[in-house]
Amino acid sequence: MLFDFSGRTALVSGGTSGIGLAVAEALRDAGCAVTGAGLIGEAPPASTGIAFQAMDVTDAASIVDVVSRCPKLDIVINAAGIIRRGDEHDPEVFRQVIDINLNGAMRVASATRQRLAASGGSLVNIASMLSFFGGGLVPAYSASKGGIAQLTKSLAIAWAADGVRVNAVAPGWIATPLTQGLQDDPVRSAAVLSRTPMGRWGHPNDIAGPVMFLCSSAAAFVTGTVLPVDGGYLVA
Repeated sequence: MLFDFSGRTALVSGGTSGIGLAVAEALRDAGCAVTGAGLIGEAPPASTGIAFQAMDVTDAASIVDVVSRCPKLDIVINAAGIIRRGDEHDPEVFRQVIDINLNGAMRVASATRQRLAASGGSLVNIASMLSFFGGGLVPAYSASKGGIAQLTKSLAIAWAADGVRVNAVAPGWIATPLTQGLQDDPVRSAAVLSRTPMGRWGHPNDIAGPVMFLCSSAAAFVTGTVLPVDGGYLVA
């Protein structure tokens, strides 16, 4: 175990699947009391030791309701997000993606600021390699993740006086349900792997460690950073 978060409390938005769930489980394993919030179907994920709550990041009241159930918050992770490859040139789809990925992150941040200030806590947003360059099939996703990078920097400045650090992790190609179609396409998967120096798809757990670092005392003087975790894709 690299980090010890015993006695600390975290809220992970988008914590019911993919990267968010991996981060929630890693925090739990490090001793943190974790609420995993997101869209839950008939049953929550089969992961014990996490308090799963239904939450819609497009609904401010839903967010406030979940936050009100957390007695305190030391850590908040913004991992909720969607992608609609090929459909995002439709203005309505574009709006929906921005509302979830970017506006949703701001809603969660705003709703949790007071509790993070009370604990001297940390907010970590999940950005993307598409925070740094464009994607022709995903203009909304790219715009939202570029916005996440700038939101991270802006909140880091605005919240520093409250003792709250704000950072982001920018994943590369990670094997999650959002990328399943690309993983299953031999041509497109080969293109991803050929540019990735480490020669493999990332796993959700590859993101959890850097997130935990940014939440830990090891990163006590780190704020406003957007940390790529992509197997070298951005530099290739």
